[in-house]
Amino acid sequence: MAHVFPERFRKFLTEWKIPAMVLFSLVLRSVLILMGSRRKYSTKIWLRFIPWLAYLLADWVAALSLSLISNFRDDDSRNPKYSIRAFWAPFLLLHLGGQDTITAYSLEDNELWWRNTVIHGGQVVVASYILLNAWSSNELNFLSIPIFFAGIVKLGERIRSLMCASSEHFRKSLLPSPDPGPNYARYMDEYSSKKAEGFMVFPARINEAPTIGHYLHSVPANTFIPYAANLQDAYYFLQIFKRLFADLILSGHDIVNSQLFFQNRPCEEVFRVIEIELGFMYDLFYTKAVVIYSVIGGILRFLSFSFVVAVLMGFSIIRKRDYSPADVIVTFILLAGAIVHEIVALCLLLRSDWTMLWLTKQKNRAANLLYKAISLIPPLKKKRCSNKIAQYNLIRVCLKDKPPKCSPLEKVHCFYDDFKQNYFHKSLGIPKELKEIIFKRLLQKSTSALDFSTCKKLCSERGRWVLQEERCLDKLCWSIESAEFDQSILLWHIATDLCYYSDLYEISSNSELKRNSNPDRHHISKDISKLLSEYMLHILVMRPFMLPNGIGQIRFQDTCAEAIEFFKERRSTASAKKAACEALLRVSTEIPTSQVKGDRSKSVLFEACKLAKDLQSLETEPNWNKEKKWELISHVWVEILSYAASQCQRNQHLQQLRRGGELLTHVWLLMAHLGITAQFQISDGHARTKLIVQ
Repeated sequence: MAHVFPERFRKFLTEWKIPAMVLFSLVLRSVLILMGSRRKYSTKIWLRFIPWLAYLLADWVAALSLSLISNFRDDDSRNPKYSIRAFWAPFLLLHLGGQDTITAYSLEDNELWWRNTVIHGGQVVVASYILLNAWSSNELNFLSIPIFFAGIVKLGERIRSLMCASSEHFRKSLLPSPDPGPNYARYMDEYSSKKAEGFMVFPARINEAPTIGHYLHSVPANTFIPYAANLQDAYYFLQIFKRLFADLILSGHDIVNSQLFFQNRPCEEVFRVIEIELGFMYDLFYTKAVVIYSVIGGILRFLSFSFVVAVLMGFSIIRKRDYSPADVIVTFILLAGAIVHEIVALCLLLRSDWTMLWLTKQKNRAANLLYKAISLIPPLKKKRCSNKIAQYNLIRVCLKDKPPKCSPLEKVHCFYDDFKQNYFHKSLGIPKELKEIIFKRLLQKSTSALDFSTCKKLCSERGRWVLQEERCLDKLCWSIESAEFDQSILLWHIATDLCYYSDLYEISSNSELKRNSNPDRHHISKDISKLLSEYMLHILVMRPFMLPNGIGQIRFQDTCAEAIEFFKERRSTASAKKAACEALLRVSTEIPTSQVKGDRSKSVLFEACKLAKDLQSLETEPNWNKEKKWELISHVWVEILSYAASQCQRNQHLQQLRRGGELLTHVWLLMAHLGITAQFQISDGHARTKLIVQ
């Protein structure tokens, strides 16, 4: 290094490496506080990348800073420069303690809570060594004790939050208390005794009446809080349905109570309750909610904040003549930063749904005044999820709708593919009509979910129920029953696109059809079909781990390859999607593709063309028109969506909560609330047996 850098630069680096690292640790913590919670309601990649990078660097930078301080002039511990820099060590413990908004970046971080305990324990030992090595009778050493205590509190909060969110502890926390049941030995002793005395003894089974329908609507104490009832409803059902996230089962009584509530609420309110409930789940797994939203957590938070303020006041009045101005400025920045972070954390805590939930249970003027004060804290508009639906279109990709030119680094093959996929991926707001049709279709299923076997059957339906309902099962069942699930998604995605562009500018001349159809309803069904079609392809391409095992990505790339070759031959362009779709529909599909191509290629392009023609041919049948055709397509897509939601593993649903949330997860939880789930058992209540003596 001496031969590469000039001596002046080396002296500057030696002098400022510790302050620079400590301040960098403070900056990383600031980034995590400000952006850690935004991934809860945002799907933007950069809003996930920056917190991810800060999360990875934060612990490493803080640990490295502790190491640099411990090695700084270890032989001269009475040096004022070493003394003030040793005073920075407890601040690094504060930084290592993490932020309220993000304790875990992913679920895997929660599983490593024991490793984090050992690592942070070693860092506490290093900080203790630094303070003891620099200990003297000056005021600065005594001021380090409160900061050290605050750092220990922060580390304890983080470790406990990680531990409680780990799958093992979370599951254990939901297990009921052991129930040995009635004393069988005593019962049989009494039975034998009465029988030996000559009495006629026989058991009589008594079932305690189950509590059903006791929670149809909550009555909050404080209706001054917006959506007070929804907050209490969401929290009530959270306590029951969070068992789904631990792979535990629900009781039949829980399902009935939930059905009675959700079947009697409007769509908008139902989805709002689902959003709040999933927001609570995000907080339990990715933040310090389990610790800070408690009495002990509030007391510890108040003490740590008071200690930091007291240390700032103390440092302001002590003599600082022996310390360099630069080190004094860095110390003031650390103290001010710690206080600002605590204030920001307090503001976020006050604006959270947990605080609003607590206020709904308070009926006094002070609670109303507190809410008015909280409502002034920016941002004024609260978001709980992204409310976005991602879109991915196969024909758009294959028509070479290329992304902008890439830099030389981006031309590396794998990186370019990822870049191209993210370019073709886009997100749109979820329209209320989409939520309404999803809720309406699931509500229809819910009314027929009378027993466990019916529920299990409904969860396994991926289009058959709709086709059977519309009496076109014989004509279209091959695209649902004879195909694997990922194949069905590709078939219906391409067929939907072909029908969409074929009908885009077409105006029927049939006056009777015009008179009997509703244009607005027709366009709504068509747009919803396209939205769900492109959303499910996005899941297949970008989130394949949320679908059942299959070769969906192989089928996708083979289908793309065949489509690209076809469009090249026909010289189709991205500006003529309608013409490209019409060219596909003109290809004859009388001979099955398997007879011509064999099984080597997994492309389903022309099978999808056959499906599109079958769908269009429905319009020529009695009592059918375009409106009914698009209603059928939209209903099939809702059933495909609900099947994918029910088959997705619970940990994948949890993972998506940190990416702004997926519509698939909302549908999964809604299905469970409506009783369309296989994760419950039918029981006959608390049965007891009584001896009848005659």
